[in-house]
Amino acid sequence: MSALTRRGFVSAPLGAPFVQARAQRPNFIIILTDDLGYQDLGCQGAGDLRTPHLDALAASGARFTDWYSNAPMCAPARAALMTGRYPLRCGVPTNNPVMPPSEIMISGLLKPLGYATGVFGKWHLGETDDRHPNSKGFDEFFGFHTCNDHFSHRNYWFAQGGLSYHDLWHNRTEVWEEGRYSTELWTEKALEWLKANRSRPFFLYLAYSAVHYPMHAPRRYLERCSHIADFERRISAAMLACVDDGVGQILDFLESSGLRENTFIVFTSDNGATREPRAGMNRQPARAGSNGPHRGAKFSLFEGGIRVPAIMSWPARIPPKQVIREMVMSVDVFPTFAAAAGAALPDDRTIDGRDILPVAAKRASSPHQQIYWAALGQAAVRRGKWKYIRNPIEADGTPEGMKPIGGDDSVFLADLSEDPGERKNLRHVMPQLVAELDRAVEQWLAEVKKP
Repeated sequence: MSALTRRGFVSAPLGAPFVQARAQRPNFIIILTDDLGYQDLGCQGAGDLRTPHLDALAASGARFTDWYSNAPMCAPARAALMTGRYPLRCGVPTNNPVMPPSEIMISGLLKPLGYATGVFGKWHLGETDDRHPNSKGFDEFFGFHTCNDHFSHRNYWFAQGGLSYHDLWHNRTEVWEEGRYSTELWTEKALEWLKANRSRPFFLYLAYSAVHYPMHAPRRYLERCSHIADFERRISAAMLACVDDGVGQILDFLESSGLRENTFIVFTSDNGATREPRAGMNRQPARAGSNGPHRGAKFSLFEGGIRVPAIMSWPARIPPKQVIREMVMSVDVFPTFAAAAGAALPDDRTIDGRDILPVAAKRASSPHQQIYWAALGQAAVRRGKWKYIRNPIEADGTPEGMKPIGGDDSVFLADLSEDPGERKNLRHVMPQLVAELDRAVEQWLAEVKKP
């Protein structure tokens, strides 16, 4: 393939049937990071972090400035991404409940069309047999179920009480890879799977567990980031550099295999950077990730918790070097992939997402007039430039930061076009709009909670 250009291969007699067969349906890849800050990519404005492969991915297609996760924490964000449904609707409002077995994922939508389906990395959507990746339309699973140490692959939630347990699996078989850095493992296994399935359409869900704590990185990556003086920031940069290298390996394989042109890639994060003390040093609030100009962090419905980096690249359909400022969200991936594959959406349930390929490919306007969130007692809506939140939390890493803000700011209205950092509360300036948006939130909550 290196001796031929892509165009030459497409026009070659032997190559043409192969390419034409593949052109009927694209390949799909979702690359998901964990707790990645809005500003923590070179293409997002980071001055100290180096992400050349992700920057190149952004340059090859569309980078979204107003892409939202549907939750400010891991499990509900992943549930929404996979089902195209708001977390409350698909039964995963927080990190604790597991997804109902009746939910249909992207994998379950594409597998009947002949797609090979594989997930590598963090699952976090249930451990029982009926919620296992292999029961949700994925042919292949290599990863863990909840939250793991990056080298020992042990769940650490109860480590201080002596109850830590091993959690690394190939499909339903426990496997052992002690000492192997998880980010490199996910890339390695994903590449093996891609090579084995290159001759058929595929859907790869590559769910990196970086840059989520514990803050671990191989020495060579720490040395690469030695220019960063702050050690906590340096570890996060090293973790991200390993992710970036993995993305580069995936892109190199697609290019060398003649698959890049017709592979539709989405890159994003499950939520914003965290300030949790368990992610910081010496039990102090974490400071490694940057949510840019935005207020709040993981767990908060201020922008810092839910506005995340996002890239769409599909060379066959999406023009390069675009910056899209339309309001979109992670639930849009499900119907977008369905439309691109020619799959019918399920007609027995509400799909909250919309096909946003026209937004990326044709500069269409957002299909959403407003989008909603509910998490940890907070509720929010964005309509155009207006963002309304009630009972917001700051999630700044302090105990007080996880309590609802009191006083006037218990109801907050911001003009994001003038105040992306949500510092100026306009609730008393525009009381009618506040009342209107509050009613909209109430109506949405009532509708989305219906059985």
